This record gives sequence, C-alpha cells and structure tokens, in this order.
Amino acid sequence: MDLTAAERKATYEEIKKYVAKHNDGMKVSSLNIAQVKAKCGIIERENYNLPKSGNAKQPQCPKEKEDAIVEALKYYQMI
Repeated sequence: MDLTAAERKATYEEIKKYVAKHNDGMKVSSLNIAQVKAKCGIIERENYNLPKSGNAKQPQCPKEKEDAIVEALKYYQMI
C-alpha cells in the first residue's frame, strides 16, 4: 500500500527525536532542519518573517548535524 504525501511528512519534532535517538542525544534546532530541507529542495511555504536589513546573518548548520538530519529525512522518505 502506497503512502500519501501527507503520511510521508515528518514533523520537526519527529525529526528531532529521530536524530537524538540515533546520534547519541544530538540536539538539532528547527532552523537546522529548515536549512537542510531547503538544501534538499523541500520548500513548504513562503516565509513572511523576513529580515528588514539585506545583510542579516544566520548561523549555518554544522556538517555532522546536517548529515544526521539528512539521514532522518531519508528514514521518513522525504528525500
């Protein structure tokens, strides 16, 4: 039986729990997950909370966290 697109989506909380369980308690933020999803081409909706200045800086997701999130996204068949 095939899964629908809605059944395949994991919530940010589910992704955080998966990463923590399979990576010795590693904690990832919602920002980290959003950055990895954007890199993978998963765009959910437009963000209306944009910075007022053009040169606003965001911390980038470290490589080890990115790898753990990608693993979780593959587990949930989102990529």
